[in-house]
Amino acid sequence: MAAVVAMPDPKWGEVSCAFIELKEGASTTADEIIAYGRLFLAGFKVPTSVRFGERPKTSTDKIQKFELRNRVGSAQAIDRTALDTVGSGS
Repeated sequence: MAAVVAMPDPKWGEVSCAFIELKEGASTTADEIIAYGRLFLAGFKVPTSVRFGERPKTSTDKIQKFELRNRVGSAQAIDRTALDTVGSGS
């Protein structure tokens, strides 16, 4: 199972980060996941970072993406002060 969230990037603003939970006995590497993505996804959709481990879930088994975003710091990906000045005429 996998989930993908935005992660801050100094060049692009944000890039994708995949969180992958492998089935018991399965194994793979981050490089293999990225290579597989390059075969089937547009370049901007391919995750630049892959993290393995258990994903946080709710009691109804839904992925808590807000928790994954907190792990990669994507809340800080957008500079809110820059957004506030857009359209203010300054």
